[in-house]
Amino acid sequence: MKAINAIRMGGVEVLPVVEGGKGVAISNGISAGHWAAGSGVGTFSAVNADSYDDDGTWIPQLYHGRTRRDRHEELIAYAIRGGITQARRAYEIAAGKGRVHANILWEMAGAERVITGVLEGARGLINGLTCGAGMPYRLSEIASKFGVHYYPIVSSARAFNALWKRAYHKAAALLGGVVYEDPWLAGGHNGLSNTEDPQKPEDPYPRVHALRKLMREFGLGDTPIIMAGGVWWLEEWEDWIDNPELGPIAFQFGTRPLLTQESPIGDAWKRRLLTLKEGDVFLNHFSPTGFYSSAVNNGFIRELRERNERQVAYTTEPVGEHVAEFGVGPRKRIVFLTQPDAERVRAWEAEGFIEALRTPDSTLVFVTPEKANEILADQTACMACLSQCRFSNWSQEGPDYTTGKKADPRSFCIQKTLQTIGHSGNDAAAVEDNLMFSGHNAFRFGSDPFYSNGYVPTVRQLVERILTGR
Repeated sequence: MKAINAIRMGGVEVLPVVEGGKGVAISNGISAGHWAAGSGVGTFSAVNADSYDDDGTWIPQLYHGRTRRDRHEELIAYAIRGGITQARRAYEIAAGKGRVHANILWEMAGAERVITGVLEGARGLINGLTCGAGMPYRLSEIASKFGVHYYPIVSSARAFNALWKRAYHKAAALLGGVVYEDPWLAGGHNGLSNTEDPQKPEDPYPRVHALRKLMREFGLGDTPIIMAGGVWWLEEWEDWIDNPELGPIAFQFGTRPLLTQESPIGDAWKRRLLTLKEGDVFLNHFSPTGFYSSAVNNGFIRELRERNERQVAYTTEPVGEHVAEFGVGPRKRIVFLTQPDAERVRAWEAEGFIEALRTPDSTLVFVTPEKANEILADQTACMACLSQCRFSNWSQEGPDYTTGKKADPRSFCIQKTLQTIGHSGNDAAAVEDNLMFSGHNAFRFGSDPFYSNGYVPTVRQLVERILTGR
């Protein structure tokens, strides 16, 4: 195994191992601070991060506004306060070592307002901004205002080309690195384009090589590329290290830091990670963001998959084969199904899936009365956590603050489920019944000898282990 030497990132020498940011209370200031204290790059999530009262007690993010716009403002206030809190914790623990980064999602609600508020309230405590889930053109502008380095997350050279030419060339000096996130293997939301097949993963080396060639054209040959998604043992990436074709490379670990003593996830969640098998992480298209995402195929994902399978197309007038009448809703308003679909619907109803919910695509999904009530309640309680949400049809753009489409019952309230699992991770039922983001290599916890007999390392022990190549 080649020696893992420090590289220059964000103006200083650091170990080329980066903690991946995981949203809503999963990457916090404690884990990030300890990672930085190990001379790497620690990353806390500034996506609705936790904050605490004067006694150190976690403050639940409860909403009292009567409208979605009111709750949207409450959410932004929570996010700014939480981001500042986590930045302070990370800075204190790092004690001047490594780098502390804040991670945001460009498609989260009020992304520009949130990160600006966090940087204003935590001046000098944050060394860099990482940002993905969209095309963050204004990331460089925001970073420049505060003199911090920025690290866009992309999944192709094409995406970086667009960002550079539109905005980043104006702030080239503060571009600390470019995160290449494998859209097939990374956890959380993935950057698959419309031309890429989610079932056909591509080798990351040619894609990263293409990114480096483009960066060299822009004079960025010495700017690090951070490989994210699918990284477990560095010895499996030895050909990437000190490779003149690729230039300076760092490696991002998003999944492995979950199973550390400093990780804020609960014990039931940590135990579940040790039991995963290959294929248990599922690339799905259920997210209200509209992006693909990778998550553990637990009861939550299975229910969404089954819900989407109980779906039929309808017309409002008899057209072609759509001649079978069906009554929707309390008033039993007539729509028309094909005869085979009508027979499928009768079978679903016999199983208790008697509530038909309309989707934006002129289809009906069939759920139990209990699930229908839950979906409608969640849509009504929307706290406007995304820039646009297909589940609730919220949009942060006025004047109507809607996407212009029907709310989509095939999706879910992402803020609700992530807050629940993030703060109920000691409850096995909560781990089973909520969204459990994960990278596709999470099954390796069960086979990696480092975790034998349920061993849970500290962050420092994990970083030391990674530097051995394992």
